[in-house]
Amino acid sequence: MTKTQNTKHYDLEDRTFEFAKQTREFVRKISRTLANIEDGKQLIRSSGSIGANYIEANEALSKKDFVMRVKICRKEAKESRYWLKLVNIDAKKELEQERNVLENEACELTHIFGSIVTKSG
Repeated sequence: MTKTQNTKHYDLEDRTFEFAKQTREFVRKISRTLANIEDGKQLIRSSGSIGANYIEANEALSKKDFVMRVKICRKEAKESRYWLKLVNIDAKKELEQERNVLENEACELTHIFGSIVTKSG
C-alpha cells in the first residue's frame, strides 16, 4: 500500500461492537432524569441491534435475507442517531464531544449499510 491509501481496515462486526460499547459508556455518564433513562434504554437497544443484525446478515440463508438484515442495520443506525440527539447532556462539553463522535459514527454506519444495500440490490 502506498502512503496515500487508507491503511485502516475496518471489520464491521468489530466496528458495530465498538459503537455499541462506546454508546453504553456514554449512557452511564448522562444525568439520571426520567427522559434520559428512557431515551438511554432506547439508545442502548438500537446501538446493540446494529451489530446483532449484521452478524445475522453474515449468516443469512439467502440474498434476500441478507439485504433485509442490512436494511435493519441501517434503520437501527439511524435510530441510534435520533436517540443520541434527544439525550440531555446538561451542556457538558465532554459529553457534547462524545455525543458528536457517536452521532458521526452512527451516520457513517448508516451510509455504509446503505451502500451495501445499493450494491446488493
